[in-house]
Amino acid sequence: MKREIQFYETTAGNRPVEKFIRSLSKPEKAKALAAFEHIEENEKVPATLFCKMVNTKDLWEVRVKAGGNIFRFLSFFHGGKLIVVAHGFQKKTQKTPQQEIATAEKRKRDYFSRKNH
Repeated sequence: MKREIQFYETTAGNRPVEKFIRSLSKPEKAKALAAFEHIEENEKVPATLFCKMVNTKDLWEVRVKAGGNIFRFLSFFHGGKLIVVAHGFQKKTQKTPQQEIATAEKRKRDYFSRKNH
């Protein structure tokens, strides 16, 4: 079961997650892209890399650690195989900030409101 990862795109054609990835250092970017590739290619993915977030509206979290930095990419499924990465950020606190979750949920609502029309 191959999965496909896409990055969320605004109505104006902006891709905020791609922009965030471009802002990372070369090793951080490589680590993030390797994580996405692993999720796409492997049926079983460790929860330390990709897991469902509790207390959210079906958001999933891609966890990337590069050097001393931790990055999170919040995503959701569209159907069984398509994963849409809605938001990326550098994690600096133990708990994922509510504002980061709200951004991903807003983008998810926007995505489905456009896909269902």
